[in-house]
Amino acid sequence: MYLENVVFDAVDPQRVGRFWEAAVDGERLTDEEAGFETRLAVEGGPVLDLCFQPVAEPTVGAHRLHLDLAGGGEQADVVDRLLGLGARHLDVGQGDVPWVVLADPAGNPLFVMEERAAYADTGPLAALPLQSADPGRDAEFWAWLTGWTPVAGVAPRSLRHPSQRGPLLELCSESSPKGSAKNPIHLDVRLEAGEDADEVAAAIAQHGGRELHFDWGELPWRHFADPSGNEFCVLRAYR
Repeated sequence: MYLENVVFDAVDPQRVGRFWEAAVDGERLTDEEAGFETRLAVEGGPVLDLCFQPVAEPTVGAHRLHLDLAGGGEQADVVDRLLGLGARHLDVGQGDVPWVVLADPAGNPLFVMEERAAYADTGPLAALPLQSADPGRDAEFWAWLTGWTPVAGVAPRSLRHPSQRGPLLELCSESSPKGSAKNPIHLDVRLEAGEDADEVAAAIAQHGGRELHFDWGELPWRHFADPSGNEFCVLRAYR
Protein backbone atom coordinates (compact mmCIF):
# COMPACT_ATOMS: atom_id res chain seq x y z
CA MET A 1 0.00 0.00 0.00
CA TYR A 2 1.00 3.60 -0.41
CA LEU A 3 -0.39 6.98 0.51
CA GLU A 4 -2.03 8.47 -2.58
CA ASN A 5 -4.64 11.13 -1.79
CA VAL A 6 -5.51 13.96 0.55
CA VAL A 7 -9.29 14.27 0.20
CA PHE A 8 -11.39 17.34 1.02
CA ASP A 9 -15.17 17.38 1.38
CA ALA A 10 -16.31 20.57 -0.35
CA VAL A 11 -19.62 22.20 -1.18
CA ASP A 12 -17.80 23.90 -4.08
CA PRO A 13 -15.00 21.52 -5.12
CA GLN A 14 -13.85 23.68 -8.03
CA ARG A 15 -13.40 26.81 -5.94
CA VAL A 16 -11.55 25.05 -3.15
CA GLY A 17 -9.60 22.86 -5.54
CA ARG A 18 -8.36 25.74 -7.63
CA PHE A 19 -7.22 27.53 -4.48
CA TRP A 20 -5.16 24.55 -3.35
CA GLU A 21 -3.85 23.88 -6.84
CA ALA A 22 -2.43 27.40 -6.90
CA ALA A 23 -1.21 27.11 -3.30
CA VAL A 24 0.93 24.03 -3.99
CA ASP A 25 1.57 24.66 -7.70
CA GLY A 26 -0.25 21.46 -8.53
CA GLU A 27 -0.87 19.78 -11.88
CA ARG A 28 -4.56 19.55 -12.71
CA LEU A 29 -5.91 16.03 -13.17
CA THR A 30 -9.69 16.44 -13.29
CA ASP A 31 -12.19 19.29 -13.21
CA GLU A 32 -15.73 17.96 -13.52
CA GLU A 33 -19.03 17.76 -11.69
CA ALA A 34 -17.90 14.69 -9.75
CA GLY A 35 -14.95 16.58 -8.28
CA PHE A 36 -11.64 18.33 -8.78
CA GLU A 37 -8.17 16.80 -8.49
CA THR A 38 -4.70 18.27 -8.63
CA ARG A 39 -1.34 16.52 -8.26
CA LEU A 40 1.58 17.51 -6.08
CA ALA A 41 4.71 15.70 -7.26
CA VAL A 42 7.82 16.16 -5.11
CA GLU A 43 10.97 15.66 -7.16
CA GLY A 44 12.62 12.44 -6.02
CA GLY A 45 9.85 11.87 -3.49
CA PRO A 46 6.15 11.12 -3.14
CA VAL A 47 3.31 11.96 -5.48
CA LEU A 48 0.17 13.11 -3.65
CA ASP A 49 -3.14 13.94 -5.26
CA LEU A 50 -5.34 16.56 -3.62
CA CYS A 51 -8.93 15.52 -4.29
CA PHE A 52 -12.03 17.65 -3.71
CA GLN A 53 -15.27 15.72 -3.57
CA PRO A 54 -18.72 17.35 -3.54
CA VAL A 55 -20.90 17.31 -0.43
CA ALA A 56 -24.31 18.90 0.06
CA GLU A 57 -23.43 20.68 3.31
CA PRO A 58 -20.21 21.62 5.11
CA THR A 59 -19.06 19.15 7.74
CA VAL A 60 -19.55 20.49 11.25
CA GLY A 61 -16.86 19.52 13.73
CA ALA A 62 -13.21 19.85 14.55
CA HIS A 63 -10.60 19.47 11.83
CA ARG A 64 -8.42 16.59 12.99
CA LEU A 65 -6.31 16.77 9.83
CA HIS A 66 -5.09 19.96 8.20
CA LEU A 67 -2.30 21.04 5.87
CA ASP A 68 0.81 23.02 6.80
CA LEU A 69 2.41 24.97 3.98
CA ALA A 70 6.11 25.79 3.88
CA GLY A 71 6.85 29.44 4.51
CA GLY A 72 10.38 29.62 5.83
CA GLY A 73 12.18 32.83 5.05
CA GLU A 74 9.41 33.79 2.60
CA GLN A 75 6.58 33.25 5.07
CA ALA A 76 5.15 36.75 4.73
CA ASP A 77 5.17 36.53 0.93
CA VAL A 78 3.48 33.12 1.02
CA VAL A 79 0.78 34.48 3.34
CA ASP A 80 0.17 37.47 1.07
CA ARG A 81 -0.10 35.20 -1.98
CA LEU A 82 -2.61 32.92 -0.23
CA LEU A 83 -4.69 35.89 0.88
CA GLY A 84 -4.74 37.02 -2.74
CA LEU A 85 -5.99 33.57 -3.76
CA GLY A 86 -8.95 33.76 -1.38
CA ALA A 87 -7.63 32.71 2.03
CA ARG A 88 -8.38 34.68 5.19
CA HIS A 89 -6.82 35.00 8.61
CA LEU A 90 -8.22 32.60 11.20
CA ASP A 91 -8.11 32.60 15.00
CA VAL A 92 -8.08 29.09 16.45
CA GLY A 93 -6.75 30.24 19.80
CA GLN A 94 -3.16 30.00 18.65
CA GLY A 95 -1.95 33.05 20.56
CA ASP A 96 1.57 34.32 19.88
CA VAL A 97 3.13 31.68 17.61
CA PRO A 98 5.71 31.86 14.80
CA TRP A 99 3.38 30.34 12.22
CA VAL A 100 0.42 32.04 10.55
CA VAL A 101 -3.05 30.49 10.68
CA LEU A 102 -5.32 31.00 7.68
CA ALA A 103 -8.51 29.45 6.35
CA ASP A 104 -8.99 28.34 2.76
CA PRO A 105 -12.12 29.52 0.84
CA ALA A 106 -14.17 26.75 2.48
CA GLY A 107 -12.99 27.59 6.01
CA ASN A 108 -10.52 24.71 6.35
CA PRO A 109 -7.62 25.82 8.56
CA LEU A 110 -4.12 25.87 7.11
CA PHE A 111 -0.86 26.94 8.68
CA VAL A 112 2.00 28.75 6.96
CA MET A 113 5.09 27.60 8.80
CA GLU A 114 8.23 29.45 9.77
CA GLU A 115 11.73 28.15 9.02
CA ARG A 116 12.24 24.66 10.50
CA ALA A 117 15.06 22.23 9.82
CA ALA A 118 12.55 19.36 9.87
CA TYR A 119 10.87 20.80 6.77
CA ALA A 120 13.90 20.75 4.49
CA ASP A 121 13.07 19.29 1.05
CA THR A 122 9.34 19.13 1.68
CA GLY A 123 8.32 21.25 -1.26
CA PRO A 124 5.32 23.58 -0.81
CA LEU A 125 3.47 21.20 1.51
CA ALA A 126 5.41 20.98 4.78
CA ALA A 127 3.27 18.65 6.87
CA LEU A 128 0.02 16.79 7.35
CA PRO A 129 -0.74 17.11 11.08
CA LEU A 130 -3.21 14.44 12.26
CA GLN A 131 -4.70 14.44 15.74
CA SER A 132 -4.15 11.27 17.70
CA ALA A 133 -5.18 9.83 21.05
CA ASP A 134 -1.83 8.01 21.23
CA PRO A 135 0.80 9.36 18.80
CA GLY A 136 3.25 6.52 19.43
CA ARG A 137 0.65 3.85 18.72
CA ASP A 138 -0.78 5.66 15.72
CA ALA A 139 2.65 6.34 14.23
CA GLU A 140 3.24 2.58 14.18
CA PHE A 141 -0.15 2.07 12.53
CA TRP A 142 0.43 4.66 9.79
CA ALA A 143 4.01 3.55 9.21
CA TRP A 144 2.74 0.02 8.57
CA LEU A 145 -0.15 1.30 6.41
CA THR A 146 1.84 3.67 4.18
CA GLY A 147 5.45 2.47 4.31
CA TRP A 148 6.51 5.91 5.56
CA THR A 149 9.32 5.88 8.10
CA PRO A 150 9.84 7.61 11.49
CA VAL A 151 11.81 10.86 11.42
CA ALA A 152 12.73 13.54 13.92
CA GLY A 153 10.31 16.45 13.96
CA VAL A 154 8.43 18.84 16.19
CA ALA A 155 5.33 16.65 16.70
CA PRO A 156 5.28 13.82 19.24
CA ARG A 157 5.77 11.42 16.30
CA SER A 158 6.50 12.13 12.64
CA LEU A 159 6.68 9.96 9.53
CA ARG A 160 8.03 10.66 6.08
CA HIS A 161 8.21 9.04 2.68
CA PRO A 162 11.21 6.67 2.45
CA SER A 163 12.90 9.12 0.08
CA GLN A 164 13.06 11.56 3.02
CA ARG A 165 11.51 14.16 0.75
CA GLY A 166 8.05 15.65 0.73
CA PRO A 167 5.75 16.47 3.66
CA LEU A 168 5.82 14.96 7.11
CA LEU A 169 2.83 13.05 8.46
CA GLU A 170 2.73 14.39 12.00
CA LEU A 171 0.89 12.52 14.76
CA CYS A 172 -0.18 15.23 17.19
CA SER A 173 -1.80 14.85 20.59
CA GLU A 174 -5.52 15.41 20.16
CA SER A 175 -7.25 18.31 21.86
CA SER A 176 -10.36 16.16 22.40
CA PRO A 177 -11.45 12.62 21.46
CA LYS A 178 -12.79 11.96 17.98
CA GLY A 179 -16.52 12.59 17.84
CA SER A 180 -19.10 11.10 15.51
CA ALA A 181 -18.73 13.79 12.84
CA LYS A 182 -16.73 12.74 9.79
CA ASN A 183 -13.39 14.43 9.27
CA PRO A 184 -13.81 16.99 6.43
CA ILE A 185 -10.28 16.10 5.26
CA HIS A 186 -9.00 12.52 5.16
CA LEU A 187 -6.28 10.38 3.61
CA ASP A 188 -6.52 7.57 1.04
CA VAL A 189 -4.10 4.70 0.57
CA ARG A 190 -4.03 2.50 -2.51
CA LEU A 191 -3.39 -1.21 -2.73
CA GLU A 192 -0.45 -2.45 -4.74
CA ALA A 193 -1.02 -5.01 -7.48
CA GLY A 194 -1.40 -8.44 -5.91
CA GLU A 195 -2.54 -7.22 -2.49
CA ASP A 196 -5.82 -8.77 -1.37
CA ALA A 197 -8.40 -6.29 -0.07
CA ASP A 198 -9.88 -8.71 2.48
CA GLU A 199 -6.47 -9.64 3.83
CA VAL A 200 -5.59 -5.96 4.16
CA ALA A 201 -8.87 -5.29 5.98
CA ALA A 202 -8.08 -8.07 8.44
CA ALA A 203 -4.57 -6.72 8.96
CA ILE A 204 -5.92 -3.22 9.60
CA ALA A 205 -8.08 -4.67 12.39
CA GLN A 206 -5.07 -6.53 13.80
CA HIS A 207 -3.15 -3.25 13.90
CA GLY A 208 -5.91 -1.50 15.84
CA GLY A 209 -8.05 0.01 13.07
CA ARG A 210 -11.56 -0.94 12.06
CA GLU A 211 -13.69 -1.02 8.94
CA LEU A 212 -16.58 1.40 8.60
CA HIS A 213 -19.76 0.46 6.79
CA PHE A 214 -22.00 3.02 5.10
CA ASP A 215 -25.10 2.56 2.99
CA TRP A 216 -23.57 4.35 0.00
CA GLY A 217 -23.83 1.57 -2.57
CA GLU A 218 -20.97 -0.13 -4.41
CA LEU A 219 -17.78 1.95 -4.40
CA PRO A 220 -14.24 1.22 -5.66
CA TRP A 221 -12.83 1.73 -2.16
CA ARG A 222 -13.48 0.69 1.42
CA HIS A 223 -13.78 2.92 4.47
CA PHE A 224 -11.77 2.47 7.65
CA ALA A 225 -10.79 4.30 10.83
CA ASP A 226 -7.36 4.34 12.44
CA PRO A 227 -6.99 3.48 16.17
CA SER A 228 -7.95 7.05 17.11
CA GLY A 229 -11.05 7.01 14.91
CA ASN A 230 -9.69 9.07 12.00
CA GLU A 231 -11.32 7.99 8.75
CA PHE A 232 -9.33 6.86 5.73
CA CYS A 233 -10.06 4.91 2.56
CA VAL A 234 -8.32 1.97 0.93
CA LEU A 235 -8.54 2.13 -2.85
CA ARG A 236 -8.39 -0.79 -5.23
CA ALA A 237 -5.11 -1.56 -6.96
CA TYR A 238 -4.68 -0.22 -10.46
CA ARG A 239 -5.22 -2.92 -13.08
